[in-house]
Amino acid sequence: MNVPPTRMELLKTKERIKLAKKGHKLLKQKRDALILEFFKLLKKAKDLRATLNKKIKEAYRQLVFARLYHSEFEVERLASLTKRPIWADAEVRNVMGVKIPEISIHMEDFKRYPPHLSSAKLDATVSAFSEVLELSIELAQTETALKRLIGEIEKTKRRVNALEYIILPSLEQQKKEISLRLDEMERDGFVSLKTIKRKVAQD
Repeated sequence: MNVPPTRMELLKTKERIKLAKKGHKLLKQKRDALILEFFKLLKKAKDLRATLNKKIKEAYRQLVFARLYHSEFEVERLASLTKRPIWADAEVRNVMGVKIPEISIHMEDFKRYPPHLSSAKLDATVSAFSEVLELSIELAQTETALKRLIGEIEKTKRRVNALEYIILPSLEQQKKEISLRLDEMERDGFVSLKTIKRKVAQD
């Protein structure tokens, strides 16, 4: 045993055990909260991806229809004339110490091509691809949050396991060894005291 077997050291060890147990409990609560948030975001990501896949198919279907009414050159020319200013507001949400980015996307109304060059099919195509863009950004944001949560969950699990299987057992063993050594010293002291008393009585 590397620590001195004293009453003071026993008290210190008991205090360390108390703090370790408290830390273990808090880390488990953090881990559970992170896992709950992870599965909530995972469901959102799955739903977004499914919706996005449908929207992409629909957007390309609209593009096929548009190409039936316009030549390749016309479609590309009209696409180059179509502009929609986009900007984003970024905020950070704190989930048990993990910073989750939240991006709000803002899109202005289309600065459209000249009306006489337009068609209903082309309008539908532009609108469909606009929806694809919005969903893609939201999905990217959600998947980024998932990656951060996974990293923090793994780190928290390692800390919980270290406390549960290494630190706490080591401290408990240390407490046991100090207690046994103190008991042994107390017995030795008691025997020595009796021996001294006996010798004094004999004298």
